[in-house]
Amino acid sequence: MPHIRVLIVDDHNMVRKGLLTLLEDFEDLQIVGEAADGELALNACREVSPDVILMDMMMPRMDGVTATQKIRAAYPATQVIALTSFNDEDNIHAALKAGAIGYLMKDVSGDELANAIRRAAVGQSTLAPEAAQALIKATTRPPSLGHDLTEREFEVLALMKAGLSNREIGERLVISGSTVKNHVSSILSKLGTTSRTQAVALAVEHKLVE
Repeated sequence: MPHIRVLIVDDHNMVRKGLLTLLEDFEDLQIVGEAADGELALNACREVSPDVILMDMMMPRMDGVTATQKIRAAYPATQVIALTSFNDEDNIHAALKAGAIGYLMKDVSGDELANAIRRAAVGQSTLAPEAAQALIKATTRPPSLGHDLTEREFEVLALMKAGLSNREIGERLVISGSTVKNHVSSILSKLGTTSRTQAVALAVEHKLVE
């Protein structure tokens, strides 16, 4: 099995070294670089082509939210996990809106972090309980939310909740990847969200899927 290429981005050297130590025992993960701020992370993406980035949110020069947005736009195949000490709703929403596929706290265990990286590498999200709770609390949608979703979109949404990637959804429903992508885009639009993670959290809160 090929290694998952991981880039560590944090302005504190000790944090970067600690994450490196935490992950070096996982044989399927390969740390391909480090960066001390968002601007250096962008440069590193060009040089080492990481599959997954562990991104601190609060950094000098270019913060993690801005860096995540720029990286996701320039390198859509690279996934970003926000790894931070801040669990307030504003930071959580900003990170997910910027394109982060996961939001974890820095006290996460090595096994939990490794699993989150593996999930991110295949397009699946992982949220810290604090982040999931913040999303649910912030959800204020009318009861009729989702009334305009088609039967197929409900099927896709249920598979999104199960953590399947677009490719896996396509295989399950026997439809093309581009068709799945169109369904996902339509679901996000109809639910008024900007990310799969937000859409799933909203669907769970309003019991749109079991």
